[in-house]
Amino acid sequence: MGEMVSQLRRLGFSRPDRAESLLGSDSLAGVDREWLVEYASESADPDQALLGYLRLFESAQCEGEEAQRALYATCESTTSTRRLFAVLGMSATLSERLIIHPANVHILCDAKIAQAGLHTTLEGEQEAALAAVHATRDGAGFPRADVESLGGEEAAIEALREHYWYRITQIAAEDLTAGPAPEHLELIVRALSDVVGGALEAALAIGRARYDATQVGLAVIAMGKTGGREVNYISDVDLIYVARSLTGDDEDALGTAAKLAEFISHAVGAPGHTPAILEIDTALRPEGKAGPIVRTLESHEAYYERWAENWEFQALLKARPIAGDLELGRRYVEALTPYVWSAAGREGFVEETRAMRRRVERLVPPREADRQIKLGRGGLRDIEFTVQLLQLVHGRTDDTVHQRSTLEALAALRDAGYIGRTSAATMNAHYRFLRSLEHRVQLHRIRRSHVLPTADADLRRIARSLNIDGLATADELKALWAKVRREVRALHLEIYYRPMLPATAKLSADNAALEPEAAKARLAAIGYGDPSSAYANALALTTGLNRTAAISRQIMPVMLEWLADGPEPDFGLASFRDVSEALGTTSWYMRLLRDSRVVGERLAKLLSTSRYVARELPSLVEAIAWLDEDALLKPKDPADLSAELDALLARRSEPDQIAIAGRGLRRRELLRTSMASVLGLVDEAESRRAISTAGQIAAEAALRAARLKVGAPKSLRFAIIAMGRFGGEEMGYMSDADVLFVYDAHGLAAQEAGAMAIDIARNVMAMLSSPATEPAFLADADLRPEGKNGPLARSLESYRAYYDQWVETWERQALLRARFLTGDAGVGAAFIELIDPVRYPEGGLQATEVTQIRRMKARVESERIPRGIQRNRHLKLGPGGLSDVEWAVQLLQLRYAGQIAALRTPSTLRAIEAASAAGLITRDEADRLSQTWSFASALRDANVLGSGRTRGSKLDVLAHTTRELANVAALLGRAEKHSIEEDYLRAARRGRRVVERIIYEE
Repeated sequence: MGEMVSQLRRLGFSRPDRAESLLGSDSLAGVDREWLVEYASESADPDQALLGYLRLFESAQCEGEEAQRALYATCESTTSTRRLFAVLGMSATLSERLIIHPANVHILCDAKIAQAGLHTTLEGEQEAALAAVHATRDGAGFPRADVESLGGEEAAIEALREHYWYRITQIAAEDLTAGPAPEHLELIVRALSDVVGGALEAALAIGRARYDATQVGLAVIAMGKTGGREVNYISDVDLIYVARSLTGDDEDALGTAAKLAEFISHAVGAPGHTPAILEIDTALRPEGKAGPIVRTLESHEAYYERWAENWEFQALLKARPIAGDLELGRRYVEALTPYVWSAAGREGFVEETRAMRRRVERLVPPREADRQIKLGRGGLRDIEFTVQLLQLVHGRTDDTVHQRSTLEALAALRDAGYIGRTSAATMNAHYRFLRSLEHRVQLHRIRRSHVLPTADADLRRIARSLNIDGLATADELKALWAKVRREVRALHLEIYYRPMLPATAKLSADNAALEPEAAKARLAAIGYGDPSSAYANALALTTGLNRTAAISRQIMPVMLEWLADGPEPDFGLASFRDVSEALGTTSWYMRLLRDSRVVGERLAKLLSTSRYVARELPSLVEAIAWLDEDALLKPKDPADLSAELDALLARRSEPDQIAIAGRGLRRRELLRTSMASVLGLVDEAESRRAISTAGQIAAEAALRAARLKVGAPKSLRFAIIAMGRFGGEEMGYMSDADVLFVYDAHGLAAQEAGAMAIDIARNVMAMLSSPATEPAFLADADLRPEGKNGPLARSLESYRAYYDQWVETWERQALLRARFLTGDAGVGAAFIELIDPVRYPEGGLQATEVTQIRRMKARVESERIPRGIQRNRHLKLGPGGLSDVEWAVQLLQLRYAGQIAALRTPSTLRAIEAASAAGLITRDEADRLSQTWSFASALRDANVLGSGRTRGSKLDVLAHTTRELANVAALLGRAEKHSIEEDYLRAARRGRRVVERIIYEE
């Protein structure tokens, strides 16, 4: 018995003990248990499927031979059996209908599905529905003895509803057993839409017989999802009615047509023996619920010409004749189509449409916000509104996007270039998933719901029913749902609110020439401080007949919006002109701007936010191509850069050329890092490592060049040791290269080796720092023994002798951040091994040494901050600033690294974490130190990126002017610029208290 329970659990039964009991039921004595378990386990809910089959089987036994034959016939085919168990395991409501009338199970047989499956037409479904209402038994063969006593009209309505439900059951069975083919969703929603059309046509036919309405033409116009031929299992059916008299008496015709319209709602939605099938909504008609339910075509035209609001034209986008007088319906659509495709030019159209989307979001109850498939953020409406707005904007001049279906419209927008192919593919896939998810939510109880359930059992059933590989549990469904929502929302915000819609600035050569003052006013309105200069720059880029000007006219409205989003739109536009004039005739540049909206948006953000990037971009044109792919903006691996340097140096023989090549790589990598940083693609730690790696490549090239220039033999083994922030791999854009030089020579006279090593070191520093075509990387060797008075390079033995006899406390402190950089790895490793006992003293520090550190720290605080600068605003030397944190951390290392190995790191942040883990500081103290150090580092880098300067005392000072703060806020990804000062000063105060405890308290 236990083995059976275990097997059932493995097969997906949630209550295997109950399933075992059901399988032992006397009612199933003649049923193959293995067969039953196999098919039930394939369904979305094996437990529900097993119970449903048992009840169906018992019901068929009670109903008699006809029902039993129908059940046996259905289960003879593997395919039809799977259909049956799929319905039983997913939809409690559809299962109940089969259990009540078990003979109806025959509709799932292969022959019945082949007759009316998913490949439907509106005309075919209308014919089938009409056939159902003209028979005592419907066209599908539903026996309904309980309605035979009804009158003709009531019986016809019941037959219509039964026909509708059997078609829904067939479609659901096909839906639940189909594989994940891309076109599957379209087949389902079209079939559902056509079944709705058939029901409406049949209901209208019953109504015509009731009112003898042979002289009235009534066109039923489907709107919304019904119009787009993309309805759900349970959808409101949005309709508009258009009437005409076939005899010339419009007043009588409208009265009769109104009765027909009301009767349609009654036939499909009123209570009855068979449950209602559709809920008709006519609120989209002119004047909404206050207007007449039926109008003539002329009345509709007059309303839309004079009174319609902007949202009503968006609603007409999907209008489609679905029943009744189809010729009148076609005339209706033809008459109103011009209004639809000119609506986007109406005053405030885009703004109102966006506001409507925001209102819809606000209507979502907070408790449902994270589960709303339709209306919530990242849901279906995000995709649908995006697609519809793009259609309305671009459809004015491009009729290829005049599509009703969301997926067809999305494909048309993609093909026309209004949505990038990658974005369109993502939206397409996610729209299909969200619609399928919505369908599964509705299928269980056949209720109009768009909210993902919370119970794991419900989520598991939905996950299993979607037939997606790797999706079978509640947690897996939650993870996929979160991913889809996140990506849909990002695309919605990117496309709906930005790239596609030049709503405020529409400049071209023509309108700029005709209305310069209006153009300047628009520029001023969206944030340009000097609209005359901005107008001149835009005009220069869009004037002309060449390809560059033509493409510029297409992209300029969007670029103006994007540039205006930055803190310095005027500077950004001027920089964009510089870049475009330098590269505009380059085919790849123009193609990139035309085809890749992400490139344009990112370029605008960079140019209007970072003067550093704007200054560097024109001289490194290939960098613009990086904007199209995140991976190209990520920092390069040091090994890859070294390999690239090898390839470059293989083509260069002159020392100066070799050094310049290294500096060029450094400049390129600094630009890559700065672009990624401004765009938020790297964090501060990644940025600091990348800047340090770029410096390492420049140093490596300089060392190779210096050895070549000096003619140093291989026996002279030479290494460069990085110090300070360079050693900790924590460099900023304004950091110098603090270095030490060490060598080892075998077979060379000591004096000769020393002179040659010093010559190499001197050339390295010159090749890094001297004026050249590539930016300098200032090198500083003042942290060497004896400082500026000591030799520029020393041998390993000389360093050993010095540190054994003469090392001072400040030198121990400086060595804490020493790291082998480049050159001879063996010499570098030997140097690190040599200094470890010096910088990590086993016995910690003497009391006198601690006193020395305190005195040095006090002297730094009192003497080094430039005059005229408030102490607390200095990011490096002020209280709680970089120096404060580093001195505190280094004191902990000098005291305890001899015993605690984790403290032996040149990285400030890693040392803080190690100190916390060792209990030397509390978790809160560690967080305070890390926060203020990281914040100060980020602010210094933001000062460089915003100003474009890499030298100057202001770069170490917290920004305070409005423009500076706006730049810093944009660079740090903060919406509120005024909080930066307060936040940093608060963090620095908190950090300072920790520093004082570490340095000045025992």
